[in-house]
Amino acid sequence: MLEETEAQTAPDGLVRVLPEHLANKIAAGEVVQRPASVLKELMENALDAGARQITVVLQKAGSELVQVVDDGCGMGPADAATCFGRHATSKIANADDLERIRTLGFRGEALASIAAVAQVELKSKRRSDAAGTCVRIEGSTFVDQSPCAAPNGTSIAVRNLFFNVPARRNFLKSPATEFKHLIETFQFLALSNPAVGFTLVHDDAEVYRLASSDEGFESALRQRVSQLLGDRDGASLVPVEEATSYLSVRGLVGRPEGARKSRGEQFLFINGRYVKNRSLDHAVAAAFGDLLPKGTYPLFTLFFTLDPRHVDVNVHPTKTEVKFDDERGVYGFVRAIVKKALGDADVIPSLGDGFAGIGRADASPVPDIRPIRFDVSNTPERPDPTVPRAASFHMPEADEAPRRTTPVPSSAEPFAVDPLEESEADTLGLGERPPVWQLHNRYIVTPIRSGLMLLDQRAAHERILYEQALTSLEGGLSLSQQLLFPVTIEFPPADYELILELADDLQKLGFDLTPFSGRTVKVQGVPTGVSRDSVQRLLEDVLDQYKQYRNDLQLSGRDSLAKSVARRSAIASGTSLSEEEARKLIDELFACETPYICPHGRPTMIKVSLDELERRFGKS
Repeated sequence: MLEETEAQTAPDGLVRVLPEHLANKIAAGEVVQRPASVLKELMENALDAGARQITVVLQKAGSELVQVVDDGCGMGPADAATCFGRHATSKIANADDLERIRTLGFRGEALASIAAVAQVELKSKRRSDAAGTCVRIEGSTFVDQSPCAAPNGTSIAVRNLFFNVPARRNFLKSPATEFKHLIETFQFLALSNPAVGFTLVHDDAEVYRLASSDEGFESALRQRVSQLLGDRDGASLVPVEEATSYLSVRGLVGRPEGARKSRGEQFLFINGRYVKNRSLDHAVAAAFGDLLPKGTYPLFTLFFTLDPRHVDVNVHPTKTEVKFDDERGVYGFVRAIVKKALGDADVIPSLGDGFAGIGRADASPVPDIRPIRFDVSNTPERPDPTVPRAASFHMPEADEAPRRTTPVPSSAEPFAVDPLEESEADTLGLGERPPVWQLHNRYIVTPIRSGLMLLDQRAAHERILYEQALTSLEGGLSLSQQLLFPVTIEFPPADYELILELADDLQKLGFDLTPFSGRTVKVQGVPTGVSRDSVQRLLEDVLDQYKQYRNDLQLSGRDSLAKSVARRSAIASGTSLSEEEARKLIDELFACETPYICPHGRPTMIKVSLDELERRFGKS
């Protein structure tokens, strides 16, 4: 079993063979990173066992309990004990099997690794057995095995994760963050198996109850997407289905008007396994072309089926990142079929004859369409769309308006490098009042002693709001207005937990909100200048932006929240300002501690000197 043994030392006295329990602990560091890692392994095993109903029970965001109960094939007494051995698996018998893996958990280290850092109880029964088997293990130490009463299937409970590795337990994130990862894991496994029923219970509260389905794949998937992601009706989802001799793809994509500010609603599955592939994400987005607003991402749930020999699922230890042996061809195929599906649904104009032959059984395996070479960190941005004028400067639109990120010409000096002289700054404050005017409703232009200043109105407003938010979060006075009629907002499970985690800081920013019922929050007050109609969108956008800053940029909680509020609340680029509003913006900007750059490091203004103007006009 999992007996502890002493390390075996080689005759030379230097090299040792680690005992089983210590080797399992080390392996656990790779396989078991957080409670969501445990949930993934247990749910995948349940699906591989042919379960039609799976129940997940969590306590304290998985740190105290992760339990998965299924009605699958179950195990006999010998298998119930052997499954905890290292490299134990029912999925692989020889090296050739590695070339045709179609199951989920196949590596054979998961249960051994989980049992090394937790207290585990497994109960399992086959339909042919009169009684079930109960196995208990704590930290790789075998505790007990005995017959027990049990329904057909398997129940495995993992308690007190990392109880014997305190350092690992201390590195778990906040309950809201860990719960978010658990929800994401539950979602992609529930989406990948729309015919299977799933239930999720957290701290005795039911979060999801997803019924099993005997309907066709597309119908079951539509229902599952609606159940998991909310506010998605059938009309907002476009079916995708094409096949070649190399690859077949089917699934759903969302219409452009339903695009979100984050990638949280993008799911790719290869032979039933949830995977990540930035090239395919880009291929789907490229199919939408200019229909997607800048900074938004479409919903998609796409299932790929191909010979396992053409895809490598072992690129990363978690088996989520994959590579194809024909990356370029797959990119072109995905982009083409999504574009065709959007055209068939009248989302984009008809594609004409350019798609002829793609996806036909007699076509070449994958169309040889050269993909766009792209780098996610340097994807070209489109020009700004036309933005409607805001009602007033003090009530900006909650929606972000994208800005073209054009490098500052060498002839123009960013103030972040060459700030105004004190005398020049004075003329823009409460002293002299030079003329100001707007340029294309995006920039404020005004003369200064040494030349000309151009101020980016959105970047400037972001800096102002960011510093105001930081002041409020650090205990300063926040201005809030009470709503005559409170707004109730229902959030997805992970976002609801995040709202509760951020409640104190949101209150400091001017939001007066309280839990209402279920996953609903009642908003009774909002920051001054925020309209009642924009409350839900603003909070959703702030949460999306907060998660992006926290996860991608690793910003601290309050700095991330301040940046999020500033970015989502700043005046839109393209908004017309009166002269007084433009002057007020300048005054408030120069009252900031760091007026020359926005919260993200871009210049809020540039200066063109008289010398440069003289040179441009050929006078120097």
